[in-house]
Amino acid sequence: MAPKNMLKSEAGHTRTAYQGIRRMLFHNEIVPGQKIAYRDLAERLGMSQTPVIQALKWLEFQGLVRHERHRGYYTEPISVQEVEEIYDFRLQIELALLPRTIARMDKAGLKTLKTALDAHLKASREIYLHDRLVKDMEFHLTLAFLSGNQVQHQALRNLFDLLYLKYGGNLLFSTSMDKADTAHKELFSRISEGDLDGAQSILSHHIQRVKRHVLNGLERLMEEKDNSGF
Repeated sequence: MAPKNMLKSEAGHTRTAYQGIRRMLFHNEIVPGQKIAYRDLAERLGMSQTPVIQALKWLEFQGLVRHERHRGYYTEPISVQEVEEIYDFRLQIELALLPRTIARMDKAGLKTLKTALDAHLKASREIYLHDRLVKDMEFHLTLAFLSGNQVQHQALRNLFDLLYLKYGGNLLFSTSMDKADTAHKELFSRISEGDLDGAQSILSHHIQRVKRHVLNGLERLMEEKDNSGF
């Protein structure tokens, strides 16, 4: 039996590899439809192949990559239908949680939500695309967390993983940050006033607008690839 400290070390390396691969997916260093060369990944991460393979197994379990017997690991190609389903499910979860969030809201909760809103508004609008995406996600996850429903909060986090990791941040960012800023500020205002109907209306329009922009962008991208012959 392996010593405990050795097992802890192996788990730590796997965790490091897992986080490193997640970053590559998010920054489009690994793109949809690509074969994943785990030997190259191990080189880039500065570690052996074993923790990289273990990390890829974790990602496979999450549905972010797939394994083909005797061929290796791959990312899935773009699926407009899947992205549409993810946004529809996200909308269902977030709208369902709003009544609980507003009912439970207190001064501490409002302060927590305001902190998430301010972080989103302060994120760079010119260069750091990924920071803006992360802060946008954190605002929505904070809103869900304040409902107290841990299962749906985790389900929402998993949906963001599918969007931002499986498809990559750059492919999805096609909506105006000004519109997102306005929607988030209006949503916070309605929640602070206890206006459930107004908050649900703003949230619904916000997510559906983002969904339309993203789907249009993905469809254009796929058309360009078809026309280019790649």
